[in-house]
Amino acid sequence: MIQLSSKNWILLKQRLTPYLFLLPALLLLGLTVFWPTLQAFYLSFTSYEDIAQPPQWIGFANFLKLWQDAVFWKTLTNTFLYLVGVVPILVIAPLGLAILVNQKLRGMNWLRTAYYIPVIISMVVAGIAWKWLYAENGLLNQLLKTFGIFSEGIPWLTSPAKILGILPISLASVMAVTIWKGLGYYMVIYLAGLQSIPADVYEAAAIDGSDGIHKHLDITIPLMKPYLALVAVISAISATKVFEEVYVMTQGGPLDSSKTIVYYLYEQAFTNIELSYACTIGLVLFLIILALSILQLAINRQGGNITL
Repeated sequence: MIQLSSKNWILLKQRLTPYLFLLPALLLLGLTVFWPTLQAFYLSFTSYEDIAQPPQWIGFANFLKLWQDAVFWKTLTNTFLYLVGVVPILVIAPLGLAILVNQKLRGMNWLRTAYYIPVIISMVVAGIAWKWLYAENGLLNQLLKTFGIFSEGIPWLTSPAKILGILPISLASVMAVTIWKGLGYYMVIYLAGLQSIPADVYEAAAIDGSDGIHKHLDITIPLMKPYLALVAVISAISATKVFEEVYVMTQGGPLDSSKTIVYYLYEQAFTNIELSYACTIGLVLFLIILALSILQLAINRQGGNITL
């Protein structure tokens, strides 16, 4: 039997103590995250339409079905369009807002609060409100009719027509809600970064002739690169997982024009009771988010120490 000296025992306790503190959290994560994830991974290789019967192993049949599923590819395309349409705006616009509200002017605290209010509003409440604004006789169409821009209004949520033949109107309308709700959140992240930049740097730049918009191009943007990378990855992951807006406002319609991959997963699992097929879609979604997370880690190692 191995005998430990008192010194070695103390060293062993010091090494094990952090893991003992982590153990409750690891157990909780194991029961609520890791174990269900492994179950979903297993179910993606089975047929589990009848929950009263045990799942039947079918190998890669679900993946073959997914490859041939036109609706899945359409939802994947919609998710990609959502990603491309939302992320650049949520990376650039909040930075401009953060620079604006970082000015030492009267009333800026109220302005910060006003921009942040959409963040704390429930997505369900926001979705219902915007659905009313987008209605045929809603406020937006009434304004368009009043100013004579569109006499018949715009079918914001009810038309599968595409803008420039690429982006469905219904999907663009939902994207606008995501942008509106996310501006304040990412503005606060940028604001924290701006306030960490010493004022002396701007003063020195002003002496060298860099002032106005040029000081932000020469100083703000280069020093904010880690924050820009962080916001880009967070907003990309959020856009990939968008669900509430679609569920509340369009239910994926019309003609699947606003259906995203997460909503399709939900539809297969809880409407069609295709649990194993839903798990297959979830596995694909997991791989997409994993790729974005790895990208975020790679960016952090190169240009900053910020991590999710």
